[in-house]
Amino acid sequence: MQPFTSLTAIAAPMPQVNIDTDAIIPKQFLRTIERSGLGKAAFFAWRYNDDGSEKSDFVLNREPYRGANIIVAGENFGCGSSREHAPWALLDFGIRAVIAPSFADIFHSNCFKNGILPIALPQAEVDKLMDDAAAGRQITIDLARQKVVRHVGNNEEISFDVDPFRKHCLLEGLDDIGLTMAHAPAIDAYEAGRKAETPWLFR
Repeated sequence: MQPFTSLTAIAAPMPQVNIDTDAIIPKQFLRTIERSGLGKAAFFAWRYNDDGSEKSDFVLNREPYRGANIIVAGENFGCGSSREHAPWALLDFGIRAVIAPSFADIFHSNCFKNGILPIALPQAEVDKLMDDAAAGRQITIDLARQKVVRHVGNNEEISFDVDPFRKHCLLEGLDDIGLTMAHAPAIDAYEAGRKAETPWLFR
């Protein structure tokens, strides 16, 4: 998993509330277990017409948001069914962080497991960042310092909370497999001991 330390990027404004996982990645794209390639299907019904052409009024189809790495959204982002394909699709599109007043619990957890930082902020702070995003201004997210920096005026810094363990995993780029492999020497020692104690089980 790619570490998340500090990110300065364009943010796409998506002020809608209750953006659910079916909007993020529709059900017809859930047949794959591959994490790559889903970026083209992110927000599929919102991005494309029936003939496959782009909808010009959707934010991610417009400049400068085609290359957005951050989404600023309304409350309860990621609600609906608990499909892990939703963060897969966002990450493959290039989204590394989502800022919103609140998140659905399972989506929130899945984001951390896949290298996306979900940041919950009070509505008033989200409104400021939504304005910045709408103006095409970049936003900086400093995970180590737990600050969102607005690049306007005196570069206002907005503090955010994050679970210390999840912060550590993002900073180090550790998903569940990475966390397990960090204990590889102990695992190898245990397996060697088991083979020595019960060799008949390994014949």
